[in-house]
Amino acid sequence: MKQIEPVQIWVNGSVQTGSWINAIIREDNLKDFAIFYWAIFEDGSEPDTQGLQISSGNLTINEPDYSVWDSTADINLAAYQWICDQLGLTLI
Repeated sequence: MKQIEPVQIWVNGSVQTGSWINAIIREDNLKDFAIFYWAIFEDGSEPDTQGLQISSGNLTINEPDYSVWDSTADINLAAYQWICDQLGLTLI
């Protein structure tokens, strides 16, 4: 889970503010593609906790981005950075 710059998202007829993103790998062929599941959450009611999930989806990373991601020192951070770049979000 990583904190992001707050983003306004339309959810069920109202605007919600997302402040956290979580991501997991759904599939990775360990060669040239992976599928990430991502979810954006509101701020929680207590410090350092996320609130309700307000948006989610899947992104597929392919070559040449896959090789760049796979060769980084911190592939977890690199995955979050790639996902946020695709979604137009900024990690804090």
